[in-house]
Amino acid sequence: VQLQASGGGLVQSGGSLRLSCAASTRIFSIASMGWFRQAPAMEREFVAAISWNSGNTGYSDSVKGRFTISRDNAKNMVFLQMNGLKPEDTGVYYCAADTYGVGFSRSLSSYEYWGQGTLVTVSS
Repeated sequence: VQLQASGGGLVQSGGSLRLSCAASTRIFSIASMGWFRQAPAMEREFVAAISWNSGNTGYSDSVKGRFTISRDNAKNMVFLQMNGLKPEDTGVYYCAADTYGVGFSRSLSSYEYWGQGTLVTVSS
């Protein structure tokens, strides 16, 4: 099972980026997918997640109103539209997939599959 994240880059404060994550077709039953991020010397933290069937979404307080998670069930893809980026959004962003849960989870331990990460750098 593979998750491939892309779309990171360098952007100025206030700018936008759209991250994409493609799951291999071997994930036959996705319960939810999420985005997490890790800043240098910090722990990995929850950013956003989406329930695969219902489309229900959840966000961390720090990104609510600025980021939007969406999915394409047919293509096994999840996206993260990031607007109004701030320097504190800088970090490596990881997509993750949960195949057993109900709804979505904000907990890292709920996700069995992880992508390799894509770096987002926001300059001030």
